Amino acid sequence: MARLAVIGSTGSIGRQTLEVVRALPNRLQVVALAAGNNIELLQEQALEFRPLYLYAERGEKELYHALGEAGLSCNWARPEEMATAPEVDLVMVATAGGAGLLPTMAALKARKVVALANKEVLVMAGHLVNAALSHGGEVRPVDSEHSAIWQCLWGEAPDKISRLILTASGGPFRDRPLHELAKVTPQEALAHPTWQMGPKVTVDSATLINKGFECLEARWLFQVPLERIHVVMHKESIVHSLVEFCDGSVKAQLSMPDMRLPIQLALTYPERLTGVSLPPLDLAQVGCLHFGPVDWERYPCLALALEAGKKGGTYPAVLAAADEVAVQMFLEGHIGFTDIRYILEEVLEAHEGVPEPDLGQVLEAEAWAKAWAMAWVRSKG
Repeated sequence: MARLAVIGSTGSIGRQTLEVVRALPNRLQVVALAAGNNIELLQEQALEFRPLYLYAERGEKELYHALGEAGLSCNWARPEEMATAPEVDLVMVATAGGAGLLPTMAALKARKVVALANKEVLVMAGHLVNAALSHGGEVRPVDSEHSAIWQCLWGEAPDKISRLILTASGGPFRDRPLHELAKVTPQEALAHPTWQMGPKVTVDSATLINKGFECLEARWLFQVPLERIHVVMHKESIVHSLVEFCDGSVKAQLSMPDMRLPIQLALTYPERLTGVSLPPLDLAQVGCLHFGPVDWERYPCLALALEAGKKGGTYPAVLAAADEVAVQMFLEGHIGFTDIRYILEEVLEAHEGVPEPDLGQVLEAEAWAKAWAMAWVRSKG
């Protein structure tokens, strides 16, 4: 029985994590839940799973009162405190943005297992996460692309890796004429053709910056230089990633696009279990799988992410923080879709990087970038 803390329990990954828990009640026990603003759903989850620890970014008093009336008493703890609690074995970090950084670092220093679904943690502070692993903790990837690479590397020698190849669906605008992109709406950007994800990740998939973030993450997860990590377009989202080895052999992991598979694997490793009911992959019915090169003109944000990764230091943290603000401003209707690209370009130009930042300097860079991006939005308003 693994005792689980879910940080970001009301988001897309958090909800799917709890689906996996329901399917494996004899293997997984929820002991801590943390969420942001969705108090109603968090209350439902708390009443169902009856955790020892609970956290809400807002509405804590109302939630405390409602749960008290229902006869449930929880310990109130911040996510980084939950992550180090002695009753917790495994921490699912399912938040979006920089909110996942402190819980991840705390969990690793407390020698916990972290199932990491948050892209920005490794983008912002991959070198610090790797250093924290020396305490005895463990990171298991949850992103479908990184889970695929992880599975392909089971039993393989790390020094035999030639390339890592991440696949990208291209998002909802992969076939949209370029001159129409400035007019797309948030509703259109959230209509991903193959995946069901949270709003932040879905918009990042539309700009393809998510794939740049994933390249930066893969560098730290698998200790492969950025120049040997590549992206290939694959609209069906059936092949989730590939690994090429020194002898020319290539391994790939295939499945229907369903995040519950990598979630379950991260929670139950090293075992593969029959848990959630997943759709089988029928290749005869799928018929054809298509692959192609990246259209860099269509996806400039991918290039910006790779540029930030090559610069290193605080540049990736600045890019991730500015993107967090830009996406939110787009979803709220304050800026256009293509403005995301311009915010990211200009914040990288304005930033004076710190080569090997400590945690405080990473957080300072994050705060600076968020303020800079908000000022950009206000200046255009």
